[in-house]
Amino acid sequence: MSRIAIDYTPAYEQGGGIGRYVRELTAALAVKDPLTDYRLFVAGSKRERLPHPPGPNFDWRTTILTPRWLARIWQRAHLPLPVEAFTGPVDLFHATDFVLPPTLPQTRNLLTVHDLSFLRVPDAASPSLRRYLEAVVPRSVERADHVLADSQATKDDLIEIYRTPADKISVLYSGVDSRFGAVTDEMALSDVLERHNLKDIAYVLSVGTVQPRKNYSRAIRALSKIRDQGIDLHYAVAGGSGWLEDEMYRSIKESAMEDYVHILGFVPDEDLPALYSGARALLAVSLYEGFGLPVLEAMACGTPVITSNLSSLPEVAGAAGILVDPLDNEAISDAIVRTLTDAALRQQLVAVGFEHIKRFSWASAASQLKSIYDYILGA
Repeated sequence: MSRIAIDYTPAYEQGGGIGRYVRELTAALAVKDPLTDYRLFVAGSKRERLPHPPGPNFDWRTTILTPRWLARIWQRAHLPLPVEAFTGPVDLFHATDFVLPPTLPQTRNLLTVHDLSFLRVPDAASPSLRRYLEAVVPRSVERADHVLADSQATKDDLIEIYRTPADKISVLYSGVDSRFGAVTDEMALSDVLERHNLKDIAYVLSVGTVQPRKNYSRAIRALSKIRDQGIDLHYAVAGGSGWLEDEMYRSIKESAMEDYVHILGFVPDEDLPALYSGARALLAVSLYEGFGLPVLEAMACGTPVITSNLSSLPEVAGAAGILVDPLDNEAISDAIVRTLTDAALRQQLVAVGFEHIKRFSWASAASQLKSIYDYILGA
């Protein structure tokens, strides 16, 4: 029986984004593969704090050393403390969040690189984080036996920027959980909207951590222009506090949008279907995304999608979204108005979106991941 360790730390530490990716993929893997001996490594926790593992063949492996301390030990001090000191002997270690820790020589390894935004949009990352990633990610990619990319766009970036051989990289698409669907129960919908102060408000929604790469400042200016046209439309941002947030709050003030922009903070997964369903559109005009899961989740809920024509987003949205230049405020506002006023377009986007999301499932992602594990191990 193969022994595979998966870095589950992002799932423990992060509510959305990479955390959700790791949670969903691991849960689907537990259904797909009941035989492999899986060890879920969690840094910064004790075993007794964790829930039951997702399957009987999964076991927690923890250390009270925090991710920050492990980064200092592994990436800054370069101490050769193998991750197997915490996971026990394994045949393969899957690093799920950009960085590969030291492993024993006989251990095969797999690295997930979600995006190269710190290189493509360097001003959107804090200087300290950018310096760290610029140092450790190329080193990790070089050491890895195989690399997973969230999209073809990220694979192309790895090939172009790091000269990574194409046959060393596999694209593994995310899926859409079955809980994402149109919320038609009026009481359930009303309850969620009321808790987030959005009841009886026409709003467009963005989902993602507050940071410059998400381009919320331009979205706010685009919404301000729409309101100047006499259209009563609000903007809701569902995302936890991130970094370099001052520009967004400055845009709110300069646009006199204080009463019309709703920063919801981190939103539990169970509330998202209602927030998507209540929105007039999803606005995902990021400057760069490795994948862009909210695009698919919104489509699953029957919500029209307006997204960027950059990085992975055209790949993810396909023909089911309106693509805009994220640097063009007027293009963003025009697309929003079209989704509000063109009933035929709205109906088309919703119908095509329902078909499009059938291509993406966590079950198929887990099946592909298991095949990649087997390939690396020579099974």
